[in-house]
Amino acid sequence: MARPEALLRLEDLHAGYGHVVALRGLDLVVAPGELVCLIGANGAGKTSTLRAISGLLSPSRGRIVFDGRKIHGAAPAEILKAGIAHCPEGRRVFPYLTVEENLAMGAYVRRDRSAIAADVEQVCTHFPILTERRRQMAGTLSGGEQQMLAIARALMARPRLILFDEPSLGLAPTIVESTFAIIADIRRRGTTVLMVEQNAYAALRMADRAYVMETGRIVLAGAARDLLADDHVRRAYLGA
Repeated sequence: MARPEALLRLEDLHAGYGHVVALRGLDLVVAPGELVCLIGANGAGKTSTLRAISGLLSPSRGRIVFDGRKIHGAAPAEILKAGIAHCPEGRRVFPYLTVEENLAMGAYVRRDRSAIAADVEQVCTHFPILTERRRQMAGTLSGGEQQMLAIARALMARPRLILFDEPSLGLAPTIVESTFAIIADIRRRGTTVLMVEQNAYAALRMADRAYVMETGRIVLAGAARDLLADDHVRRAYLGA
């Protein structure tokens, strides 16, 4: 398979938590405009990969390069400024802030105040439920509404790349469908997406390419449609 142009590149990445090794020589590429998914069992290292990219986990070895610039070792705020937003597992909104205040927090590294106000209005048009809930405390929203807020907050940073960690986790099936539709629309509008997702079938159907992780390593990589037909993937992750 031809090596794609890289917006994001991980090279021989190692990382862990104390004596526990989470990532073992990871090589991964995301090209501009792609939707790439990471699939694998719990504990495979998928979340640790996203945490390393966004600066929440420091690599012990290897490189992370974003748009030609080395970002491994940079602070999370600097990585956000560079154009990478992280939408973490479990939504993690600020429960005692209003919806509007949560959206403002998504833009805290920006200084263009008038543009920030305009972006709040724009994301609320994409997520009408947030317009209705603007003055409501985020902790009182339903799980699906909190997921919408978490995605909208990430968009407030005007990222070039969004990292989604288990966006469907804990959501009702109808909300899962709308969440995936929103992520697909974000990609169509030009934002690159790297997504970790427990629903491997849905993730592979919407992705361009995919990586399969096991025990901190990439064991398979390729076009998502090809991995959908791969016997190992079907047995291990698709219930076939």
